[in-house]
Amino acid sequence: MANLAPTWVTKAGLGVLTLNSGLAMYRARGDPASILFVSGSYATLLLLFRCLRDYERAAPGSPARERARRAVWPLTTLLTLAFSWKVAAVMPSAVAAAVVWALAVATTAGGFFALFVPG
Repeated sequence: MANLAPTWVTKAGLGVLTLNSGLAMYRARGDPASILFVSGSYATLLLLFRCLRDYERAAPGSPARERARRAVWPLTTLLTLAFSWKVAAVMPSAVAAAVVWALAVATTAGGFFALFVPG
């Protein structure tokens, strides 16, 4: 079995994510919606990384692996919808915003089929 301890690259990546999120919240002081978006996205990403790590560490076919797999889709869907909401808000036209939302729905549906529909 491979060593599943976090590497220095993983730790550095999480450090950069944490620093960047903290700076974004600092720059957004006075804008509660932006602070909530950044902190919510950060927390969701951390939960997603935790679920992926739990999935990798669990034995194939185990209940822990299944729980982790089932948690990945809602977390990725939440991130997709949150970022789509922010991107659609700055699109120059309603058509462009609709395309962003259509892509978000397609991504979410594709993730569901990939994770839950046997094939």
